[in-house]
Amino acid sequence: MRAIIPVAGVGTRLRPHTYTLPKVLLNVAGKPILGHILDALQRQNIDEATIVVGYMGDLVEEYVRSHYSMDVEFVEQEERLGLGHSIWIARKTFTPNEPLLIILGDTIFDVDLSLAVNSLHSTLGVKIVEDPRRFGVVEAVGNYITKLIEKPENPTSHLALVGLYFIQNPALLTTCLEEMMESNLRNRGEYQLTDALQMMIDRGEKFTTFPVEGWYDCGKPETMLDTNRYLLDNHPLNRTFPCSVVIPPVFIAPTAKVENSIIGPYATVAEGATVCDSVVRDSIISDGAIVTSSLLEQSIIGNNAVVRGKFSRLNVGDSSEIDRS
Repeated sequence: MRAIIPVAGVGTRLRPHTYTLPKVLLNVAGKPILGHILDALQRQNIDEATIVVGYMGDLVEEYVRSHYSMDVEFVEQEERLGLGHSIWIARKTFTPNEPLLIILGDTIFDVDLSLAVNSLHSTLGVKIVEDPRRFGVVEAVGNYITKLIEKPENPTSHLALVGLYFIQNPALLTTCLEEMMESNLRNRGEYQLTDALQMMIDRGEKFTTFPVEGWYDCGKPETMLDTNRYLLDNHPLNRTFPCSVVIPPVFIAPTAKVENSIIGPYATVAEGATVCDSVVRDSIISDGAIVTSSLLEQSIIGNNAVVRGKFSRLNVGDSSEIDRS
């Protein structure tokens, strides 16, 4: 089985961090977002993947090649024409008669993927949400999906698609996507995957749903910190340092340095980072960053940034320097 992971988005809501890194390489709980996704696939013994790249795709490929031994192909999406388009341009990398797993690259899931890959039918991950207008919405009769609607103004269901799609019939999916491209069938200016899936349903393909309660968005600074808290709660890794206090759960990388500081709870201190004479809680200190004489809470400090000073709430991009002394 092959997984398709679209990661071509720019990540404008996470600027300034995404000026220098693609969103999927931002650090959450000690690892890039994409790393958490690939780890989940490997736990399910899925070791073939196609990653659809765009913005700073060379950095994505460099990270995957240097950290994973999976069979991975990279396809560039030169134009951002929607999720359906990203799957269509990846069509030559997957086999039409073998099941396919599509998993969005900007969200971390805590779900038993066997619920999907062991299904007899195509199946979509769903969750009940309060406001479904921002999502693809599912209507179902019994166990089977009857209708998919992309971001409806007046939703008739609170069952939202969360970015996990298991396709038993990739050949039919490819045919439907091809017809969309030929007829220029767009929704909000893009080729929507939900429209192709609806075409499959209309042609007799059976779709069911499976529940995804653990669904953690990394699209905005506040949701990244939410996800960081969740991952640390479930996978804490604690260390001790002389003259410092570590309050779990935290992640402190093996190459990080902590001196005369209080770290945690819910703090990530990534590889090569240094925290000295500071209090850091509910924050992410990224690779190579330096934090001194500071009190930080609900902050994200980018790679190689330097922060000195007083109690703050910061969202500092890569290679920046802030001195509040």
